[in-house]
Amino acid sequence: MKKFNTDILIIGAGPVGLFAVFELGLLDMKCHLIDNLDKIGGQCSELYPDKPIYDIPSRVRISAQELVDDLMNQCKPFNPTFHLNQNAEELSNNGDGEWTIKTSSNNEITAKCIVIAAGAGSFTPRKPPVKNIEEFEGKSVFYAIKNKQVFANKNVLIVGGGDSAIDWVNELSKIAKVTLVHRRKDFRASANSVQKMLNLEKENKIKFYLGQIKSLEGKGGYLQAVYITNDNKEEKIYTDFLIPFFGLKPELGSINNWNLKLKDNLILVDTEKFETNIPKIFSIGDINTYPGKLKLILSGFHEAALMAQKCAQYCFPDKKIIFRYTTSSKDIHKKLGVK
Repeated sequence: MKKFNTDILIIGAGPVGLFAVFELGLLDMKCHLIDNLDKIGGQCSELYPDKPIYDIPSRVRISAQELVDDLMNQCKPFNPTFHLNQNAEELSNNGDGEWTIKTSSNNEITAKCIVIAAGAGSFTPRKPPVKNIEEFEGKSVFYAIKNKQVFANKNVLIVGGGDSAIDWVNELSKIAKVTLVHRRKDFRASANSVQKMLNLEKENKIKFYLGQIKSLEGKGGYLQAVYITNDNKEEKIYTDFLIPFFGLKPELGSINNWNLKLKDNLILVDTEKFETNIPKIFSIGDINTYPGKLKLILSGFHEAALMAQKCAQYCFPDKKIIFRYTTSSKDIHKKLGVK
């Protein structure tokens, strides 16, 4: 067992968690971060790294991975420590004003404050209700795309009608032979993306079938074909890969056992400091809720800034916390390495 001690322990290394490192660092607090994924960036890096985002202030267009990379550069001066590929499990109050969390990798991290910035929580993909699909997972069935070059010059079957499905149909059509299957002609994806996909079909650059997955055919974990049904008609589609985009099931996991007040599986917080019903435990980003909550990355950034001010009061009870602008504070410039 490894033991660590820090000022702030952040659960979640997505964009909001990364910006929290920056805001907390400006106020001289050191941070450790836990994430159940094996990479930094949360859902932005795991599910849609190439997807463009249009509502980040001052950025007309930025990909999800570019945003994560920029946030990493921004918080770099504060040297955060990351504990990846592990979950926060047991929470204990040490009785001395500090908290300790034990992770699934048997690490113990003690901190003055806990910040839950876990996005949708520990999320698992929704899977098609198909017998023996687990046999193919990780070899020819995937629920997210980490490296699109894996699919180059291969037959790829994508299932779904949301943004992820349609965006990846459009993207992979440049390098692979793509077939899309969706249960109806209506799509939940953006109109522009759908129109682009329909144009590709019209130009015979992709194939589109109405229907639902019925069964899989293959051996040794590698697919050979997928059977789909529509109006009781069965169709056999030969493919090398199957990528179902059925969305994610958000799960709070062990956080459910921490006696936090919840509403609709989200953590209730105040809107002054984004603290939970338990002092020194905060929640920011998509995992929290309050009247008027908008699930936007920029909302999480706002929450992180206010949360950091209260954390500073807890960490430095005898210190007067003075608000300073990054534009003019020489102290902040020194921390950031500005010359």
